[in-house]
Amino acid sequence: MTITTPAASAGSSATTVPVELVVLDMAGTTVVDDGIVEQAFERAARRTGLDSVRPLEQSLQYVRDTMGQSKIEVFRHLTDGDDEAAHAANDAFEDAYAELIDEIGVDPITGAADAIDALRASGIKVALTTGFSPITRDAVLARLGWQVDAALSPADAGRGRPAPDLVLAAIVATGANSVASVVVVGDTMSDMLSGRNAGAGLVVGVITGAHSREQLEAAGADIVLDSVRDLAGLPQFASR
Repeated sequence: MTITTPAASAGSSATTVPVELVVLDMAGTTVVDDGIVEQAFERAARRTGLDSVRPLEQSLQYVRDTMGQSKIEVFRHLTDGDDEAAHAANDAFEDAYAELIDEIGVDPITGAADAIDALRASGIKVALTTGFSPITRDAVLARLGWQVDAALSPADAGRGRPAPDLVLAAIVATGANSVASVVVVGDTMSDMLSGRNAGAGLVVGVITGAHSREQLEAAGADIVLDSVRDLAGLPQFASR
């Protein structure tokens, strides 16, 4: 499989780069969210008193706007930079999320598992990235039983989205040779910005999660799909 990088497309002599790695977001992209993040946040806010700092709906809107970003950074903002309070709220969020996946389960986006398996069968590495902590990420993956080449959280990479760190850490973890060989796929503006900031060869949005087609395009998506299941239908993947 080859892709034409945006930079090369703009020039007079386009070049192609073999795709080595696809970096996929989790919640909203490959894993059904169904409001579970918001429910976990609401439980955490009530348990830690965060709902008394500012109106709960105002905080929930910030959570929606920053979907895809590191959860601890979100809580740092909502606690006005109080690091101790942010960590307490983040711990409560992780506990609440674990409770919810026990109560209501966790499901893959339709076709996501097949897409991952098909990519890996064709020789392309797959990395899953998330704004969740490693504990929450691994609990979700254990439920799904997926096999991937890397699974990364901000704690593993340095900074969360929209910084490029998760994409760059995925390159190191999987041994990909260049950022131009990477396809980044996500459902949030932060995913798109992270891919752009990393210099990924292709940045793909999907509308199964937090943000709309228009928002994803505005944040730098090269292509926006209805779902990750449509990834294999792109011309860039046709040879596979």
